[in-house]
Amino acid sequence: MAAAFTELARSYSAITIINDRADVARLAGASGVHLGQDDLSAPGARRLLTEGAIIGRSTHSADQIDAARREPIDYIAIGPVFATSTKATGYTAVGLAMVARAARTGRPVVAIGGITLANARSVIAAGASSVALIGDLLSTGDPAARTRELMAAVQDAA
Repeated sequence: MAAAFTELARSYSAITIINDRADVARLAGASGVHLGQDDLSAPGARRLLTEGAIIGRSTHSADQIDAARREPIDYIAIGPVFATSTKATGYTAVGLAMVARAARTGRPVVAIGGITLANARSVIAAGASSVALIGDLLSTGDPAARTRELMAAVQDAA
Protein backbone atom coordinates (compact mmCIF):
# COMPACT_ATOMS: atom_id res chain seq x y z
CA MET A 1 0.00 0.00 0.00
CA ALA A 2 2.83 2.42 0.87
CA ALA A 3 4.57 1.73 -2.45
CA ALA A 4 1.37 2.32 -4.42
CA PHE A 5 0.68 5.54 -2.53
CA THR A 6 4.26 6.73 -3.04
CA GLU A 7 4.05 6.03 -6.77
CA LEU A 8 0.75 7.91 -7.04
CA ALA A 9 2.14 10.86 -5.05
CA ARG A 10 5.21 10.98 -7.28
CA SER A 11 2.95 11.31 -10.35
CA TYR A 12 1.74 14.59 -8.79
CA SER A 13 5.27 15.70 -7.81
CA ALA A 14 4.30 15.22 -4.17
CA ILE A 15 6.49 13.83 -1.44
CA THR A 16 5.52 10.89 0.75
CA ILE A 17 6.47 10.64 4.41
CA ILE A 18 5.75 7.29 6.06
CA ASN A 19 4.79 7.41 9.73
CA ASP A 20 6.92 5.47 12.24
CA ARG A 21 8.45 2.92 9.86
CA ALA A 22 11.79 3.73 8.21
CA ASP A 23 11.94 0.20 6.79
CA VAL A 24 8.60 0.63 5.04
CA ALA A 25 9.65 4.07 3.82
CA ARG A 26 12.77 2.60 2.23
CA LEU A 27 10.97 -0.36 0.65
CA ALA A 28 8.23 1.92 -0.70
CA GLY A 29 10.72 4.41 -2.13
CA ALA A 30 9.12 7.15 -0.02
CA SER A 31 10.67 10.58 0.44
CA GLY A 32 11.18 9.99 4.13
CA VAL A 33 9.89 8.95 7.52
CA HIS A 34 8.28 10.62 10.51
CA LEU A 35 9.52 9.20 13.81
CA GLY A 36 7.64 9.11 17.07
CA GLN A 37 9.30 9.10 20.47
CA ASP A 38 9.39 5.30 20.66
CA ASP A 39 10.48 4.62 17.06
CA LEU A 40 13.87 3.91 15.55
CA SER A 41 16.54 6.49 16.36
CA ALA A 42 17.15 9.24 13.82
CA PRO A 43 20.74 8.02 13.17
CA GLY A 44 19.35 4.51 12.65
CA ALA A 45 16.79 5.85 10.19
CA ARG A 46 19.53 7.83 8.38
CA ARG A 47 21.53 4.62 7.94
CA LEU A 48 18.50 2.75 6.65
CA LEU A 49 17.12 5.36 4.25
CA THR A 50 18.59 6.65 1.02
CA GLU A 51 20.75 9.76 0.96
CA GLY A 52 18.66 12.91 1.06
CA ALA A 53 15.67 11.23 2.73
CA ILE A 54 13.54 13.49 4.93
CA ILE A 55 13.32 12.62 8.62
CA GLY A 56 11.00 14.28 11.12
CA ARG A 57 10.52 13.74 14.84
CA SER A 58 7.40 14.13 16.97
CA THR A 59 7.86 16.16 20.15
CA HIS A 60 5.50 16.92 23.01
CA SER A 61 7.63 18.71 25.61
CA ALA A 62 10.57 21.06 26.07
CA ASP A 63 12.88 18.13 26.86
CA GLN A 64 11.85 16.32 23.69
CA ILE A 65 12.39 19.47 21.61
CA ASP A 66 15.88 19.86 23.12
CA ALA A 67 16.69 16.22 22.34
CA ALA A 68 15.36 16.55 18.77
CA ARG A 69 17.56 19.59 18.25
CA ARG A 70 20.61 17.32 18.59
CA GLU A 71 19.32 14.68 16.14
CA PRO A 72 20.07 14.42 12.41
CA ILE A 73 16.50 15.32 11.43
CA ASP A 74 15.00 17.72 8.93
CA TYR A 75 11.95 18.97 10.83
CA ILE A 76 10.37 18.91 14.26
CA ALA A 77 6.69 18.20 14.79
CA ILE A 78 5.12 19.62 17.94
CA GLY A 79 1.78 18.79 19.41
CA PRO A 80 -0.88 18.45 20.22
CA VAL A 81 -0.91 22.24 20.05
CA PHE A 82 -4.58 22.36 21.08
CA ALA A 83 -6.94 19.73 22.46
CA THR A 84 -7.90 17.18 19.85
CA SER A 85 -10.41 14.37 19.63
CA THR A 86 -9.05 12.89 16.40
CA LYS A 87 -6.30 10.86 18.03
CA ALA A 88 -5.64 9.82 21.61
CA THR A 89 -2.06 11.05 21.93
CA GLY A 90 -1.52 10.56 25.64
CA TYR A 91 -0.22 14.14 25.80
CA THR A 92 -1.94 17.31 26.92
CA ALA A 93 -2.12 20.35 24.66
CA VAL A 94 1.25 22.13 24.53
CA GLY A 95 0.04 25.54 23.35
CA LEU A 96 1.56 28.21 21.16
CA ALA A 97 4.52 28.89 23.46
CA MET A 98 5.81 25.39 22.77
CA VAL A 99 5.42 25.97 19.01
CA ALA A 100 7.59 29.07 19.43
CA ARG A 101 10.15 27.09 21.42
CA ALA A 102 10.37 24.45 18.69
CA ALA A 103 10.77 27.21 16.08
CA ARG A 104 13.77 28.60 17.96
CA THR A 105 15.68 25.40 17.10
CA GLY A 106 16.04 26.75 13.58
CA ARG A 107 14.44 23.64 12.10
CA PRO A 108 11.16 23.75 10.19
CA VAL A 109 8.25 23.07 12.56
CA VAL A 110 5.11 21.12 11.77
CA ALA A 111 2.36 21.88 14.27
CA ILE A 112 -0.32 19.26 14.82
CA GLY A 113 -3.31 18.71 17.07
CA GLY A 114 -6.55 20.64 17.31
CA ILE A 115 -5.65 22.98 14.47
CA THR A 116 -8.58 24.59 12.66
CA LEU A 117 -9.24 27.39 10.23
CA ALA A 118 -9.94 29.61 13.25
CA ASN A 119 -6.53 29.07 14.88
CA ALA A 120 -4.17 28.15 12.00
CA ARG A 121 -2.96 31.74 11.60
CA SER A 122 -1.94 31.92 15.25
CA VAL A 123 0.04 28.69 14.92
CA ILE A 124 1.97 30.05 11.92
CA ALA A 125 2.48 33.36 13.72
CA ALA A 126 3.96 31.44 16.67
CA GLY A 127 6.64 30.06 14.35
CA ALA A 128 5.31 26.90 12.73
CA SER A 129 6.38 26.36 9.14
CA SER A 130 3.29 24.28 8.46
CA VAL A 131 0.27 22.70 10.08
CA ALA A 132 -1.07 19.16 9.98
CA LEU A 133 -4.74 18.52 10.55
CA ILE A 134 -7.56 16.13 9.89
CA GLY A 135 -10.77 16.98 11.74
CA ASP A 136 -11.22 20.52 10.43
CA LEU A 137 -10.83 19.35 6.83
CA LEU A 138 -13.92 17.21 7.24
CA SER A 139 -15.95 19.71 9.27
CA THR A 140 -17.85 21.32 6.38
CA GLY A 141 -18.57 18.30 4.19
CA ASP A 142 -16.40 19.79 1.42
CA PRO A 143 -12.76 18.89 2.19
CA ALA A 144 -11.45 20.41 -1.05
CA ALA A 145 -13.00 23.81 -0.34
CA ARG A 146 -11.90 23.67 3.31
CA THR A 147 -8.34 22.85 2.20
CA ARG A 148 -8.32 25.90 -0.07
CA GLU A 149 -9.54 28.08 2.83
CA LEU A 150 -6.86 26.71 5.15
CA MET A 151 -4.13 27.14 2.54
CA ALA A 152 -5.15 30.77 2.07
CA ALA A 153 -5.17 31.37 5.83
CA VAL A 154 -1.75 29.83 6.32
CA GLN A 155 -0.24 31.68 3.37
CA ASP A 156 -1.69 34.99 4.64
CA ALA A 157 -0.13 34.36 8.06
CA ALA A 158 3.34 33.51 6.74
